[in-house]
Amino acid sequence: MSRRCELTGKGPMTGNNVSHANNKTRRRFLPNLNDVTLQSETLDRGFRLRISAAALRTVDHRGGLDAFLAKAKDAELSASALKIKKDIAKAQAAA
Repeated sequence: MSRRCELTGKGPMTGNNVSHANNKTRRRFLPNLNDVTLQSETLDRGFRLRISAAALRTVDHRGGLDAFLAKAKDAELSASALKIKKDIAKAQAAA
């Protein structure tokens, strides 16, 4: 499973461990990913996603999964999140 947020595209970054003697060795900074179930009001069901803690706060701030996906760029979303976005848009158009 890749270490990438399904909603924001946030992934691992690289940097250095710096010792007291100023020796530098490479390291990775991993995103804080959580397995969560987010509810869609339009589709009236839950979706299991692996998203970062920052993305979870953003979803709450924007007013839920439907509002977040409406504003999200397609390039940042994973394939499963893009499918959810299209299903929500289709259901809103039909309603």
